[in-house]
Amino acid sequence: MGTPDFAVPCLEKLNNSKHEIVGVFSQPDKPVGRKQVLTPPPVKAWATENSIPVFQPEKIKNSNALEIIDGLNPDIIIVVAYGKILPSEILTSAKHGCINVHASLLPKYRGAAPIQWAVLNGDKKTGVSIMQMDEGLDTGDVILVKECEIGENETSAELFDRLSVIGADALIDALDLIENNKAVPKKQPEGDFGYAKMITKELCPIDWSKSAFEIHNQVRGLQTWPVATTIINGKNIKIHKTAFSDIKGNKAGEIVDNNKKLIVSCGDGRCLEILELQAEGKKRMDAKSFLLGNSIQMHCVLGG
Repeated sequence: MGTPDFAVPCLEKLNNSKHEIVGVFSQPDKPVGRKQVLTPPPVKAWATENSIPVFQPEKIKNSNALEIIDGLNPDIIIVVAYGKILPSEILTSAKHGCINVHASLLPKYRGAAPIQWAVLNGDKKTGVSIMQMDEGLDTGDVILVKECEIGENETSAELFDRLSVIGADALIDALDLIENNKAVPKKQPEGDFGYAKMITKELCPIDWSKSAFEIHNQVRGLQTWPVATTIINGKNIKIHKTAFSDIKGNKAGEIVDNNKKLIVSCGDGRCLEILELQAEGKKRMDAKSFLLGNSIQMHCVLGG
């Protein structure tokens, strides 16, 4: 059971293993792009190409989903970013129940966007947890964990790709443990460990009074959607990539170097260099190219 790109490596790894995929559940096709072309989710597209039966119920509750699952008679149900809450009768419908591939070090970052929030918060490490699902939100017993470091300049999109592969490897390892009766699920500690809420465009505007570290993490964390933004010469500009600068800062948001590069002062006195940015209706480009077609005065202040 899965929907986005993140789940595809798990499918590929399963398909190349000794395990048999008896069926795939994915969310319904959705309109995509300006022309709103009805498009299958990545998991459905992969399953169709590999001749695996695909089911796309609009609702998982009060539908014939359980009947379909009973007909497939699976030993175990694997859930990877499916995007729907499973009712108790489905959680217990397979011999070994449902396990989930979750992209965080549980109990930290339960919820919808664990990868982005790990980057937004400047974490140094993250990983994948394989969890036995229960009726709570990512509260089930943890079967296996694989950790990894987060690079200083790594974006959430890059981390997303890495964790999807790490998650696929972890899944196969967890299935081997379960199959050989060697899995020792560990209960998660009690308490409030934070919720990785959905990412929205409200997170995009950069507040230059924040530290260079926070802003750099914001830019990394909102890649490739919805992308951090700032106001330059009255226009809303997407900021795709930044790097720490050794130049000493001044007023928050002030341009301190515009000579073939764009360096901005942050609230903590440190500076960030804007490496890649994008004007509305234009392509993403490096700062040098952007400055050829856009006049940005020294000491002007970004934001607004």
